[in-house]
Amino acid sequence: MSETTARSVGPAAVPAAPLPSGVASPAPGAEEVLRVDNLSVHFPVGSRLPFGRPRATVKAVDGVSFSLRRGETLGLVGESGCGKSTTGLAVLRMLEPTGGRIEFEGQDITRFDKKRMRPLRRGMQMVYQDPYGSLNPRMRVRDLVGEPLAVHRLVRNQAEYDERVGALLATVGLLPHMADRYPHEFSGGQRQRIGIARALALEPSLIICDEPVSALDVSIQAQVVNVLVELQQRLGLSYLFIAHDLAVVRHISHRIAVMYLGRIVEIASRDDLYARPQHPYTQALMSAVPVADPEVERRRPRVPVLGEVPSALRPPSGCRFHPRCPHAMPVCKTVDPVLMASGADRAVACHLVHPPGEQAVSSAAPLLQRNAAVLG
Repeated sequence: MSETTARSVGPAAVPAAPLPSGVASPAPGAEEVLRVDNLSVHFPVGSRLPFGRPRATVKAVDGVSFSLRRGETLGLVGESGCGKSTTGLAVLRMLEPTGGRIEFEGQDITRFDKKRMRPLRRGMQMVYQDPYGSLNPRMRVRDLVGEPLAVHRLVRNQAEYDERVGALLATVGLLPHMADRYPHEFSGGQRQRIGIARALALEPSLIICDEPVSALDVSIQAQVVNVLVELQQRLGLSYLFIAHDLAVVRHISHRIAVMYLGRIVEIASRDDLYARPQHPYTQALMSAVPVADPEVERRRPRVPVLGEVPSALRPPSGCRFHPRCPHAMPVCKTVDPVLMASGADRAVACHLVHPPGEQAVSSAAPLLQRNAAVLG
């Protein structure tokens, strides 16, 4: 396949659309809240060999880099098991990174112990996927939402505690008197609002949203997403929004990173990614997103994805996507593509976009320098 042909493979899957009203782009020159450089999270599995070595290692996250500015949402998408949630947990230091670097508000927190992380916990919080399992059913909402305030000693008395809890519930669209109820007395959407209120209690600058609406009905998903968008505009929050539903990600994200088998294969602004996906895996994901117009849906091309996702225990050599890629070339089986800048606000790891000779020239530069245009 010639370079010209390869670079034009895959028509736009979904027409681009502007960000919904209320989802404003971050201010120009907004400060960087989070920077992740070459992050890896590996898990040893199986019984150990002599001299203490494990028999095998699962490379759940293997060399992931991205940045996040204040007031920005970065969507992190991919199939189940690609390492999205593991990335989020590692960023929060709830999982120990195997390698790489994590900077939060200018501090390298990669090797911080629990004592040094404790004051930083106020600035980085998480909204979990399951609004049922993430809330203790034996605790009243007052205690669920207010517990972080008590742990970090941010209130002086019961009256101030109750006032802060009521304000937090009102912030997410719930009534203050609901604080006396238990989680089972709420719907799924209301429980997720409680989870968001709890995450807001410590006034964080970064929230990791791990599939926050995947367990909810479609009609309720939009309501919760709108709450997150409104809070971002009011409070200047930064979100790492982890999801597999590309329709939801499209409505909330400013930029999107696509993960496959532990690595980011493409990262770009939301509009560019949906209008002109460049990596074959991104093209396949986009072609699976339904379009509301039946005529457009009927005529638009499909990009097939072959076979099953390989095991992270034994990832394929070369490009990890090559066994399933309809455009795989011989080089894809042996040479691992580098995530390289491909335009002002995009990076792609693909031999179709960046031939091996082009990657060889760039391989001597540090990762952050190679991806400076995308990482901000």
